[in-house]
Order: sequence, then structure tokens, then C-alpha cells
Amino acid sequence: MKIIVDAFGGDNAPVEILKGCAAAAEDHSDLELIVTGPEDRIKKAAEENEIDISKLTIADCEDVLTMEDHATDVVKKKKNSSMAVGLRMLSEGKADAFLSAGNSGALITGATLIVKRIKGIKRPAFSPIIPKAEGMFMLIDGGANAECKADMLQQFAIMGSVYLDKVMGVKNPRVGLANVGTEDHKGDPLRLETFALLKETPVNFIGNVEGRDIPLDGCDVLVTDGFTGNLILKTYEGVAIALMDKIKKVFKKSAKNKLAAAMVLKDMKELKKTVDSDVYGGAPILGAAKPVFKVHGNASAKTVQYAVALTMDYVRTNVIAEIEKTVAEIAAKG
Repeated sequence: MKIIVDAFGGDNAPVEILKGCAAAAEDHSDLELIVTGPEDRIKKAAEENEIDISKLTIADCEDVLTMEDHATDVVKKKKNSSMAVGLRMLSEGKADAFLSAGNSGALITGATLIVKRIKGIKRPAFSPIIPKAEGMFMLIDGGANAECKADMLQQFAIMGSVYLDKVMGVKNPRVGLANVGTEDHKGDPLRLETFALLKETPVNFIGNVEGRDIPLDGCDVLVTDGFTGNLILKTYEGVAIALMDKIKKVFKKSAKNKLAAAMVLKDMKELKKTVDSDVYGGAPILGAAKPVFKVHGNASAKTVQYAVALTMDYVRTNVIAEIEKTVAEIAAKG
């Protein structure tokens, strides 16, 4: 299997990206990893940080995209950036998947305009995997499409359900619609129209899910428009950081508390893992015609290593063909 990784995407590129790729190459003997970016800078970073990149192939290019660049620069001003080159290589069949921790807007734009969409899919969606009280859930859309129509949300439900089943191993995942109440009649026109569509869609739709139930195992796939989804995502991340900070302050408050902290240190480390985004590595751009994976922007080497493994599962399980088949069946029914 061949996977392309943008060596210059994210806050910690290229060092953490290269470390993660090197570790992933050691993990999987059947994997060929191609890293995109200026070759001289990749080799210099590897040498200075003692990273063995002998198992990685470098696809040299002259430019990189930054977080400050406009989303459309990936297809306009920076066609020779590490992200654009990697997406074109994927589109041309030179690899099986592409990963980047870089500019999210540019990655969505590139996935849509360079890699193209799955036949029948109106818009690709950002689909982060998020921890909950027990296990995890997928939020779709997490920010790619600020304005949505009901049939787009219906497709998000299908794509999220297929991915969780095939890649994450969640059988018959429960699909919920983010709303201001659980009753069937709640919500604005978009939510009401989507609710009616999802009742007739071949997914395990369980109805509306309100905000307080999201982290309490409200559903396995939470469907919403990208504007609302991004607010949920960022609020969720902020609350997790604030809560862990408050717990830390409690344990540092006195000598007695510090002693208590030492006694539960192992359990606290386990708790931290449950809210650690590194465990899931990132999120697929569902709806793209070939596997495109968004790695967390502040990705560590471990994050990249996990993301590569998830992407390999994404490729093997033929999720894209399953999504296309389900969407075609719904369209045929009218």
C-alpha cells in the first residue's frame, strides 16, 4: 500500500511528521510512505533530529502552504506546495491515500477540486472522531460546510455510518441529529426537513440529540451543518482543556492534595488518554473520491503514526465504494 504524507503540514512540521512516518514505516512492512516537500529541508530536518528516513520516499516540491494561506491557494497560487503535489499524486493514481496536518480549508478545497467527489456526493465533510463518556463518536460535519441543505446532512449520515462500521468497528452505529431538544418536532426548518429524510434513510437513526447528551453517549454519529459542528467541536475541546487544568490545580493546592495525586497518578494518566485527540490521529475528509485524511494541526509523531494506521484501514475496507453504492440506491428510489 502507498500513502502520501504532507511533510510540511501542521504546527510541528516537518520534524514530528517525519518522526511519525518513520515509526509507521517500521510498524507496517507492507507500507510505502511518500513524503512531499522541499527535499533539502526534509533531509536537513532528519539529519539535525537524528530521524531515520531511509524507508521513506521523498517527492520533492518547491513550496509549502501555511495556516495563513487562503483555502483556494492550493489550486491557485501554491500549486507546487507539498499539499497540492500530494493531492495531485493521489488523483493521478500514484498512491492509495493522502494525509496532511496542514491548512484545513485548503485540504477541503483540494480534496474537492483536485481529488474530486464520490459520484453522487454533493459536498465532502470534515469528520472528526471525538471521545465521549465511553468510547468515541464521529461529528459530521465538523466545519467544512457552513451552510447545508437537508439532503447534504442525509449524505453526511450515510458516510459517517459507513466509516464507523467499516473502519472503527462500530456495528450498526447510532446516528443522531444535533438539535435543541430530543422531541421530533424540535428545531429550525433545516433540522425538521433533515429529521424526516433520516427516518427514511438506511442508517440506524435514533432521532434528535441535544447538546448535554453529546458527551454522554448520545449517539455514535452526530450529524449537523458545518457551522454548528465547528462550534460543538471547539467548545468540546475547550471544556476538556479547562477541566483537566482545574483538576491539576486541585491536586497542586496543598501537600495533602499532592500526596493524593501521587496515589492516583496512573488513573489520572488513563483519564487524560480518554480526552486525548492523538489516540484517533485525525479525521477523514468523507466524500472525497479517494482517501484523504486530515491529521490534527498540532500533530505529534504519535498522532501521525496513529493516523497512518487508520488511513490504512480506510483504504482496506473499501468505504468509498460502499458510500457510493448507498447514495446511488437512495437516488434511484427518488
